[in-house]
Amino acid sequence: MLDRIWAPWRAQYVSGEVGHAPGPSCFLCRALAEGDDAGNLIAWRGRSAVVVLNRYPYNNGHLLVAPIRHLGTLQDFRGDELVGPIETIRWMTAILDRMMRPQGYNVGLNQGRAAGAGLPGHLHWHVVPRWDGDANFMPVLAEAKVVTESLDRFRERLVREIESDVAAGVQV
Repeated sequence: MLDRIWAPWRAQYVSGEVGHAPGPSCFLCRALAEGDDAGNLIAWRGRSAVVVLNRYPYNNGHLLVAPIRHLGTLQDFRGDELVGPIETIRWMTAILDRMMRPQGYNVGLNQGRAAGAGLPGHLHWHVVPRWDGDANFMPVLAEAKVVTESLDRFRERLVREIESDVAAGVQV
């Protein structure tokens, strides 16, 4: 049985170095400020929300949907800043349905470090496509998860789908 998972990149989250203040320490704010959407795995930017591929996905198609503004609790948001990310989640699940045909989704957010938020200062939702039997023998016996498509390749396909929807007049 595996006793430890070596994940040194997580130390900055555990120590509190990342996720509290807007700016360079918040990977979402940093990605939004930079012009390198492909390098930062940003698939779409809206007025009030952004879609980013999870760099350490639980499953193929694992997305993060976040408000543009760096705020950490649902109580901090009003109007479009609260509704925009939810509408974006609805849109992304429709796109993922077309692209990947999942049989379900885990959609959720962790508000606060005690709830498991790795980035407690910038609220974000996880959208994880799921399939019947996706907990196959690899996680059970090998204690490893198989992600079958590179993040760059998946981002390219997702961006094409988003652009197709936008061209067809889909509004979020």
